[in-house]
Amino acid sequence: MTELRGPVRIVGTGLIGTSIGLALGRLGVVVELIDAHPDNALMAERIGAGSRLVQIEPQLVVVAVPPDHVGAVVAEQLQQTDAIVTDAASVKSKPLNDARALVAKPEDLSRYVGSHPMAGSERSGPLAGRADLFDGATWAITPHETSDPAAVELVRRLAEAAGARTVELSVADHDLAVARVSHLPQLMSSLAAGTLVDAPAAHLELSGQGVRDVTRIAAGDPGLWTQIVSANSPALSGLLEQIRDELDRLLIALGKEESTDEVTAVLNRGVSGAIRVPGKHGSPHIELVPVLVTIPDRPGQLARLFADAAESGANVEDLRIDHSPGRPIGEVELSVKPASVDQLVRVLTERGWAVHR
Repeated sequence: MTELRGPVRIVGTGLIGTSIGLALGRLGVVVELIDAHPDNALMAERIGAGSRLVQIEPQLVVVAVPPDHVGAVVAEQLQQTDAIVTDAASVKSKPLNDARALVAKPEDLSRYVGSHPMAGSERSGPLAGRADLFDGATWAITPHETSDPAAVELVRRLAEAAGARTVELSVADHDLAVARVSHLPQLMSSLAAGTLVDAPAAHLELSGQGVRDVTRIAAGDPGLWTQIVSANSPALSGLLEQIRDELDRLLIALGKEESTDEVTAVLNRGVSGAIRVPGKHGSPHIELVPVLVTIPDRPGQLARLFADAAESGANVEDLRIDHSPGRPIGEVELSVKPASVDQLVRVLTERGWAVHR
């Protein structure tokens, strides 16, 4: 059985590369850090993600550079070392094709296995790195037709060492999957947020949690996302054409006097899709009941609310906070299983909270 002993070389010390280094550091694995920007590697080293000075042949190389450069760095590492090489890019077809075109010896590709940790943040750079970033996350492993099984197993061990659970997909299946669950939502969020650029200030004052939910990920790095969506254009194009057709039908329906059935059909299809999104820890979707609590805008109130909710015995499955600018109060939505609702409402009410079911 292939074991992850180390050392591990990480090329690219942004959020993902630094977080992998920090996660491996919890296990005592020796990590070498390399970055085209020395200040990034130095910062990652200072927060404990590894060392820039390791002079040992790596067992495994993790390439965590921007998508446009992955294939070239993978090919470079395959040629410079005898190590197994993986990458953390969110698109797999382009890096594989680029590496295949650049390696001097095609047989070296047997040591390359693509992978993709499904974790991240709107923040970027080494200072955003966290040792627990991958705990409980899904990590896709995408071997190609000539990947050595031992290499596949070592990459699986990497993901598990970082705290993730693994799923194995073909390269093509992976790219279609992330187009659905990551890249398309990013574009939809950006499109929705773009309509706010020229909106009157009076309109924006009406903003609530709905617009914040939809536009939150639009704050991602445009340069990085341009590379990602461009690299995955074949998978994304088909989904965008599907969305375009749905929008055309919706526009036609909204232009009719009797359009409610068609509009309702669109909304119902959205409900059906939303239900299919897995719950926390990858578990099946479960029905939850929101309990709304009005909370004063004063220090310590959130901590008190969480303590009181814990005292009720209810397990809070999800949480959302709506605090519109200019309001002296906020609203916290605690989502719990139906069996816990009555007890949670009773305890919170007894402790002076304004609760709405």
